[in-house]
Amino acid sequence: MTATPTELLRQNGVQVTAQRLAVMRAVSANAHATADEICDVARSQIGAISRQSVYDALGLLTESGLIRRIQPVGSPALFEDRIGDNHHHLICRICGRVEDVDCAAGYAPCLEVVNNLGFEIDEADVSYWGRCPDCLTQGIQPTRLSPPIRRLRAALKTEIKHVSVE
Repeated sequence: MTATPTELLRQNGVQVTAQRLAVMRAVSANAHATADEICDVARSQIGAISRQSVYDALGLLTESGLIRRIQPVGSPALFEDRIGDNHHHLICRICGRVEDVDCAAGYAPCLEVVNNLGFEIDEADVSYWGRCPDCLTQGIQPTRLSPPIRRLRAALKTEIKHVSVE
């Protein structure tokens, strides 16, 4: 039986608030979403919630181990609720689509290094880069210089809308 968001917060010693519940539900319903995307979903659930409250909740939930923060090169931070299994990510260079992929070797940390330089390794953060099936079908060719920019472009468009020219 899966615990409810309220139960998960309590089990992890996190005070239950409407904002934290809305953020948890938004992350759960939108894997690999940005903070801004999570903010929009949370607002649709509970009405008023400040962007700062969303950032604070994301930080607390990440620190508590209830959600995971990833940040592929060239992208804003993304959040997901798939935790504890050391899975990795497939990232499309063209559109920025992110998908989960199970651990390469089936156990943490998934990768054996030739020389660990004295480190005790307990986790691996692996990103596989390429083209998603949709971009392959469209025949769009990636460039080595451009990281996935779909989310970055969307973020820039949003910021541009909010800039006033005086």
